[in-house]
Amino acid sequence: MAEKDYYSILGVKKDASADQIKKAYRKLARKYHPDVNPGNKEAEETFKQVSQAYEALSDSEKRKIYDEFGEDGLRAGFDPEQARQYKQWRQYSDAGARGSQGFGGFHDTYSDQGQYKYSGFEDIFTDLFGGAGSAPQGPQKGRDIESGLDVDFMSSVNGSTTRITLQKQKICPKCSGSGRVQGSDAQVCKTCRGTGQTGVSQGPISFNRTCPDCGGTGRSGEACPDCHGSGVLPTVETIDVVIPAGVKDGSKIRLAGKGEPGRNGGAPGDLYIITRVAGHPVFRRDGDSLKVDVPVTIAEAMQGAEINLSTPTGAVQLRIPQGTKSGQKLRLKGKGVPNIKTKTPGDLYVTLRVQVPVTNDREALDAAATLARFYKTDLRSDIHP
Repeated sequence: MAEKDYYSILGVKKDASADQIKKAYRKLARKYHPDVNPGNKEAEETFKQVSQAYEALSDSEKRKIYDEFGEDGLRAGFDPEQARQYKQWRQYSDAGARGSQGFGGFHDTYSDQGQYKYSGFEDIFTDLFGGAGSAPQGPQKGRDIESGLDVDFMSSVNGSTTRITLQKQKICPKCSGSGRVQGSDAQVCKTCRGTGQTGVSQGPISFNRTCPDCGGTGRSGEACPDCHGSGVLPTVETIDVVIPAGVKDGSKIRLAGKGEPGRNGGAPGDLYIITRVAGHPVFRRDGDSLKVDVPVTIAEAMQGAEINLSTPTGAVQLRIPQGTKSGQKLRLKGKGVPNIKTKTPGDLYVTLRVQVPVTNDREALDAAATLARFYKTDLRSDIHP
């Protein structure tokens, strides 16, 4: 099967930004969504490819692997480090065997996008480092997946519920995840005897590869025409996410069973939501504590007062002591952010800032001159070189 170019599928350049990729995906998803094109198989197939491309390129780590290794690098069981080591070994081996056929006829090629691939033994690259159906037999838990989520400041403090749309895989309904046409997989594969893998030795390396006859299922039979033997299909799922009070930037929210589907009757993996908490123009967070600067008038600072203060956890009455100085700090216990584990709230620290009115009013200036007579010491006496 020809290598897919995810960038071409989305119609973007290889150096496209994350926003450009998202914009291109949304445009194509709206155009080819099955709900917009009922009964149109071609549109449905295009939508699947667009979703698959976006799933790979919207995740920075997956995109790096795809850029280096192509579509094969995104398959289950792929190990980038092992692939790089194999590539290095091949380069050294080929350098020592120039002019000969090399090791068993293997040769290295590059795809049209400059991605490194290995050929020979029906694409040994896929067989060596994992491909569709290369996983061991028996029930397998599905792969855990991660997805970023932008959370506003108030939701991070008080908690909320939001809805996300996620590109992921689902069990192919046509073959129920077997990868084979139903009714044709009753026989144990004679080539691998049901293991799904066959042994290969080349040069100093011995390894198992996906059985070429059964595609790693351990069963003989015709490959499913919908999933092409992989057992899974790309899908778009809408999920309600409960954001607990107290999440921080980088917190992980686990949604059990919302990851990739399991294989051979295995349980699905989990979905981990990674929060990206936005800042706030007034309140600052320090651990489980909140900090805020509160302006007060000269009269409030001199005479003392009680003021109404709105906070992320609700309004409070703040008592300003008589004779307050600008920069004085007050602590409001339990008015901070709930600890995400213990649920115990932190504190709110208020820094009072005495504000001087900006005016040329004669009466105000005379009042200021009157106040100046009450300073008994030089306020700047301690400032010296």
